[in-house]
Amino acid sequence: MDRTRRTFLGTAVGVAATAGLGTTAASAAGSRRRRIPPSGIGMHLYTMRTPLATDFRGTLERLAEIGYATVGVSGRHGHSAADVRRMLDGTRLRAVLEHVGYDIVKGAGLPQALEDIHTLGGKWIVVPSLPGSLHSPAGYREVAREFNRIGLAARESGLKLLYHNHGTDHQVVDGVSLYGILLAETDPELVGFELDLYWAANGGASAPGELFVRHPRRFPALHVKDMAPNGDFADVGSGVLDFPAMFDTARRGGVKQWLVEHDAPADPFASALASYTYLSRLRY
Repeated sequence: MDRTRRTFLGTAVGVAATAGLGTTAASAAGSRRRRIPPSGIGMHLYTMRTPLATDFRGTLERLAEIGYATVGVSGRHGHSAADVRRMLDGTRLRAVLEHVGYDIVKGAGLPQALEDIHTLGGKWIVVPSLPGSLHSPAGYREVAREFNRIGLAARESGLKLLYHNHGTDHQVVDGVSLYGILLAETDPELVGFELDLYWAANGGASAPGELFVRHPRRFPALHVKDMAPNGDFADVGSGVLDFPAMFDTARRGGVKQWLVEHDAPADPFASALASYTYLSRLRY
C-alpha cells in the first residue's frame, strides 16, 4: 500500500474508534450539530439493479418508504426516460442525475442524452468511467478537452457535466496524478465531479475533505460508499471510512447530494435501510 493511501486510510479508520463500526451516528457525532438535509439523501440506483430489473416501480416505492428523497439513475432496465419519470413522480422521488457512457456523450448521442435528463427531471449528466485505452496522462488530457466541449453543450442545455471516479483514476502515472489532470484542465464552470468516496480511498487519493477545500464548489454530488476493514464494500456507517471528517468541508466543496451506493449488497433493501438510517442520524 502506497504512502498516500496509508495516510488516507489512517484518517479513515478513525470512524471505527469513534463510531464502533455500526453504532448509532449520534454516539459518533458527540457535540456535532450539522446534519445532511433530508432532501440531500439519495440512492444511486446501481445499488438496486437486481430488484429494479423485476419491479422498477415497486423498488422505487420501497426506497421512498425508507425515506430517500432523490435517486441517481444508472440503467433504466428497458424503460424510457418518460416511463421512469412517471414512476418517480408517483413515488415522490426525484432524479438528480443519470450516468451516461463516455462514448455516448462524446458522440452523436449527446443531444438525446441531455434531453433524457431533462425528461427525468435531473440537472447533472454524469460520465461514470473512462475506457482503459485512455489511462495515461495524454489520454486524460484528451478527456479534459472533451469534457470542456461536452460541458459547454450541457450548460447550453441548462445542465452540468460531472465525472464519477473509480480507483484507477487516482493513480499517479509517469509522476502525474490522472485525477489531478481532470481537476486542473477542465473549466470549473463547465465540468464538476461526482466523488465516489470509496474509490477515492481505495485509489489512494487525498482525503475528500482536502479536495473540497482545494477545489471549492466542484463536487455537487457524492457517492457515499463505505469500506469494510478488509477493503470490501460495506453498508454506509458499518465500515472504516470517517464520513464526519469527510463531510466537515462538504459545503465548501459544493456538495448538494449524498447518494448512497453499495456495489454488491447481499440484500439491497436491508443495505438501503441501514445506510439511510446512518446518514439521517449523522451529525458532523
